[in-house]
Amino acid sequence: QVQLVESGGGLVQAGGSLRLSCVASGRTFSLIAMAWFCQPPGKEREFVAAISWSGGSTKYADSVKGRFTISRVNAKNTVYLQMNSLKPEDTGVYYCAAGDTPFTMPTNGNFGSWGQGTQVSVSS
Repeated sequence: QVQLVESGGGLVQAGGSLRLSCVASGRTFSLIAMAWFCQPPGKEREFVAAISWSGGSTKYADSVKGRFTISRVNAKNTVYLQMNSLKPEDTGVYYCAAGDTPFTMPTNGNFGSWGQGTQVSVSS
């Protein structure tokens, strides 16, 4: 497993932007898929975006397509989530997640390592 530390959350008005960062420990970062999930208040955690080990493949939840961009810099062991045109319904705790197996994109949210989360609040 890797250790993950998120940052960049905060309070923003609707229509604004935030960039989340997640720094991973260990030497296997460049071999594993990464993802962001969100847990809205009173709801279960849900998938937001994922990126392959090379960064060459990404996927998004329908609700964030065209507004959010996931990216990574393997030399910095860091994955980002650029969030634009934020809506109140984007409010929640955002978690960074890392896959367990090199060169494999987990399915059904089966990521093996999770960060502690960072709060994003969007006011209307």
